[in-house]
Amino acid sequence: MMQNGLSVDVEDWFHVGAFERTIDRADWPHLECRVEANCEAVLEIFAEAGVTGTFFTLGWVAERYPALVRRIVAAGHELASHGYDHKRVFAMSADEFAADLKKTRAILEDVGGTAVSGYRAPSFSIDARTPWAHPILADEGYAYSSSVAPVVHDHYGWPQSPRHAWRPVAGSDLVEWPVTTARALGRTLAAGGGGFMRLLPYGFTRWAIARMNAEGHPAILYFHPWEIDPGQPRVANAPIKSRIRHYSGLSVMAGKLRKLCADFEWTRADALVPAQRDRAAPWRAAA
Repeated sequence: MMQNGLSVDVEDWFHVGAFERTIDRADWPHLECRVEANCEAVLEIFAEAGVTGTFFTLGWVAERYPALVRRIVAAGHELASHGYDHKRVFAMSADEFAADLKKTRAILEDVGGTAVSGYRAPSFSIDARTPWAHPILADEGYAYSSSVAPVVHDHYGWPQSPRHAWRPVAGSDLVEWPVTTARALGRTLAAGGGGFMRLLPYGFTRWAIARMNAEGHPAILYFHPWEIDPGQPRVANAPIKSRIRHYSGLSVMAGKLRKLCADFEWTRADALVPAQRDRAAPWRAAA
């Protein structure tokens, strides 16, 4: 059975893009933090299944919960960067992005005691608006990014980009490994986990992974620790669409995750990147 990449975007319930216009960043330190307990629950599920994965972690979280980061590393999982405070890449300048990468990696490596070679942009926010992002990642020495969603979506997406791993920078070994999608009826469907896994029947996720594997490629899925936490606070004044997306399916996500761990083979993203690099083709967006 083909090995696939299982990843966790380590952020708390109030960090999410759905609430970025409702919750002031200045209020974050005063809100109830649940990320540590939720990550511990994820680590337990992974341990029970004998699964290792990649934890794309906010620097903001690592600063406040260093013991959690060390437990992630001690359990054999990959520690990777999710940026410092969930600011989207297209909301930064190139210089700000480079500074964010440096700051976050320094925090993660200092706390975790291990090298960080992978990056995922908050809300998959590397797209056609950020032609400078991949070259900066290459300059900073990252081995791979998993920051692109090759779909049409109102929250993110770069639909023209490849569905499989590709090389975004000429002369560099950097690989972009986009979140998993599936093709059906001439359309590219988002299928990489997170809200899609919560909101849709588990059979769809299983089908999408099997389809990706049948194409000869490993899938890479993601979810957030808050997605297995039905007891998290409710943001009553958030837009109705955001509330539906964020709170639906929380009570069933842990069960789906256990099924996922049992039905497929999983490993850390960095374990699969070398083979991805060997077959990844160069691609650049049309000017």
